[in-house]
Amino acid sequence: MEDFADLRAWAASGVVPLTGRAGEPPLVPPGSAALTAERLGARFTAATGVVVAGARLLGERAAVTGRGRRGDVSVGGSCRLLPTRDGWAAVSCARDDDPALLGALAFAEPDEGVWTAVGRWLRDHTGAELAERAALLGVAAGPVRRPDVPRLPEPGAPRPVAGLLVVDFSALWAGPLCACLLGLAGARVVKVETPTRPDGARRGNPAFYDLLHAGHASVVLDPETPDGRRALAALVEAADIVIEASRPRALARWGLDAEAAAASGTTWVSITAHGRGLDRVGFGDDVAASAGLVARDARGPVFVGDALADPLTGLTAAVLAASTPPDGTGVLWDVSMTDVVAATLPCVAEGVSLRVEGEPGRWTIPTPSGALPVSPPTPRTAVPGPASPSGADTVAVLRSLGVSPP
Repeated sequence: MEDFADLRAWAASGVVPLTGRAGEPPLVPPGSAALTAERLGARFTAATGVVVAGARLLGERAAVTGRGRRGDVSVGGSCRLLPTRDGWAAVSCARDDDPALLGALAFAEPDEGVWTAVGRWLRDHTGAELAERAALLGVAAGPVRRPDVPRLPEPGAPRPVAGLLVVDFSALWAGPLCACLLGLAGARVVKVETPTRPDGARRGNPAFYDLLHAGHASVVLDPETPDGRRALAALVEAADIVIEASRPRALARWGLDAEAAAASGTTWVSITAHGRGLDRVGFGDDVAASAGLVARDARGPVFVGDALADPLTGLTAAVLAASTPPDGTGVLWDVSMTDVVAATLPCVAEGVSLRVEGEPGRWTIPTPSGALPVSPPTPRTAVPGPASPSGADTVAVLRSLGVSPP
C-alpha cells in the first residue's frame, strides 16, 4: 500500500497554504521537494547533532513576513508567471535596475509599464528566445521547463563542523541558510560584504535577516583596493569552508580563485542559479518555476510556496559542506539551484494539481488512506539575537587572523 510520503511531507511543510490563487483553496505541489528537504534535514541532524526540520524551512520566510499565496505572482511579489508563444515563463523584477533591463528586453514603448511590455513581448516569442535575451541582459527569467538531466553533487561521509571557520560571501537566502545551519552546528561564521554591494536582504524583513545571521561576525571589505583584496585573500586562506553565490568572473575580479582554494584544502560551496558554467542570474522564485516546479489549475501555472529554490538549495549546500570531500582534502561543490529543484520533479509534466479540501485553517489533502491535515508555515521558535550591523566586526576579525585592517 502506498504511504503517500510526498503528500505527507507537503502537508507538514507549510508550503501548501502558500500555493495557489488568493481567495481560492490551496493546491498541492507536484514532486518531492518537501520530502527531499525532510531527508536533507535528517541527514544534517545525523551529521552534526543539530535538529533540523528540513521541510519546515521551506515556508519559514513567509511565516515570518506574514505573506500568502498570490497565484501567478510570487509570494514576495517580484516574480510573475506569464504566457509565451509556446508555453509559460517566469520573470523576476527584483532589483533596482530590473525595470530598465526588462524594458530593454521587451523593446518597451515610451510610458509603457514594464509588465505590460514584457507580457506583450512574450506572447509573440518563445521560451528559448526569452532565455537567450535574458542571459544577454542579465535578467532573471526563463521558460517553465524541467531540465532533461539534473546533475547533483553527491555528499561524502559526515564530518564535524564545530570550530571550523566559515567565510560567507553569499546574500539573500540560500547561501545564508547554509551558513546559518553550519553556525548552529558550532562553526564560526564570518559574513563578508562590500561597501557597494551589501546583502540585499538587509533591506527586507529584519526578523528574517536576524534569523539567518544572528551570531555571525560581519566584515565589510572593498575588493577594489589593494588592501581590501589582501584582506579578502587572507580570509579565504584561513577559511575551512567558503560559501559564495557569485558568478565566477565576479570572484576573479576580486582576485579569488575557487579552484585554487579547493586544491589547497578548502571546502568551497559555490551556489549559482544554473551552474558555474552558465553565466546567468536567477532568484528563488524564477529558478524554481523555470526548473518546472509549479502547480497548475485550469487557468495555468501558479507559484509553489515562497522562493522555494532558496531554502531547498541552502539545505543541500549545508549537507555538502558538512560532509567529507571525496579525496579527503579540498573540494569545489558546484550547486545549481535549478538542478536541485529539478531533481525533485517527475520527468513528465503533470496535469492539474490536486486541490485541498475543508475550510481555511483546517485544510486537508485527500488520499485513499485518509485526509492529511495541512500545516501552516511556521518559523523556528526563537531567534538567538540581532544580527551584527554591517561591518561591525571587520577590525576584530582581521586582527584575530593577524591581518592589519585596511
